[in-house]
Amino acid sequence: MAGAELARAKVNLFLHVTGRRADGMHHLDSLAFFPPVGDVITYTPHAPLSLEIDGPFAAGLVDEADNLVLRAAHGLALSAGRAASGAFRLTKNLPVASGIGGGSADAAAVLRVLAADWGCAIPDALAVSLGADVPVCVASMPARMGGIGAALDAAPGLPAFGMVLVNPGVAVATAAIFRARKGGFSEPAMLPTYWPDVAAMAADLARLRNDLEPPALALAPVIGTVLAALRAQPGCLLARMSGSGATCFALFGDAADALSATAALRQPGWWVWGGGCAATPAPQR
Repeated sequence: MAGAELARAKVNLFLHVTGRRADGMHHLDSLAFFPPVGDVITYTPHAPLSLEIDGPFAAGLVDEADNLVLRAAHGLALSAGRAASGAFRLTKNLPVASGIGGGSADAAAVLRVLAADWGCAIPDALAVSLGADVPVCVASMPARMGGIGAALDAAPGLPAFGMVLVNPGVAVATAAIFRARKGGFSEPAMLPTYWPDVAAMAADLARLRNDLEPPALALAPVIGTVLAALRAQPGCLLARMSGSGATCFALFGDAADALSATAALRQPGWWVWGGGCAATPAPQR
């Protein structure tokens, strides 16, 4: 079944580093959110396996011989006991290596379209093998992330709000951010079952943090420039870095405020997106 699938960006509304495993991987506690912006995966079945890449950030993937799109297709085909096939086009709208899960979202979108077309399940082990962020991106819904990121739990119910994303055009390596991190570990966050409005959500999130923000600021000071610009926008309720950076986000009361901030923030070399985010219900207990 041919079609197009939106590979939504993943935004970490907070990110606590809670421990470290013997193998060097870190334990995290984070709240992932998926705004309505992302790369686009276009799929044509009944064709040899292939991948074309276009879009504003395609150049960042030109030298990537083992793209996650193809790895996801091969992995699901092996799991389903069939030959990998299908012509894919990746329209790369999100910056590369930007802390918003672009590659993981792309792999997850491929798993979704192929599973629907082939009538098969997506094994959890396969998603994790493609990357710790891939499981949360498969569902592409708000979720609490634990462990190395692949242990998922229900997110609080979220109100409708506005969001702005800004990336200053600087790629930062996740491994380098973790190596530069100093200090101990954070406790897991205490979150409510739901937030009645965006002001309450922003106030609670402001008491938390992104533990990777300080080392990212040390390695890429322009992140501080982005955060200051976001916080200076009228109606900004919270501004923070996502993931290991360099993309930062800001929360606003509604889509109109977010769109106004988006227009004000545009400048050469910066990728900026803004819009409205729909409410999501509280989990059933």
